[in-house]
Amino acid sequence: MSMSLFSPYVARKLLLIQLVAVMASGVLFCLKDPFWGLSAVSGGMAVLLPNALFMIFAWRHQAHTPAKGRVAWSFALGEALKVLATFLLLVVALAVLKVAFLPLIVTWVSVLVVQILAPAVINNKG
Repeated sequence: MSMSLFSPYVARKLLLIQLVAVMASGVLFCLKDPFWGLSAVSGGMAVLLPNALFMIFAWRHQAHTPAKGRVAWSFALGEALKVLATFLLLVVALAVLKVAFLPLIVTWVSVLVVQILAPAVINNKG
């Protein structure tokens, strides 16, 4: 995700691709059981929402010209918040919503794989 922050176009396209992956997984799991579809969407949103928040955080800090050393701390803080938000969303999905574990984890991992692979594909096309 961090490489895509240099281009807002690539970052938005990555979020859109992740959203498509979440929805596709939700629809496929919904064919088995609607509750599984909800579980899959919950797992995907546990990746997508923190990524969107991280991008907003990064774009806000990119507008200023930070002093040397602040860039690394800003990135580390944003990444820590992203991990914490992901953890909290997964806990809410599992403990509060009591979603099915298998579709949640499969979709979560799938969207993480998309997050890793999509920027390379987007950058090679553009």
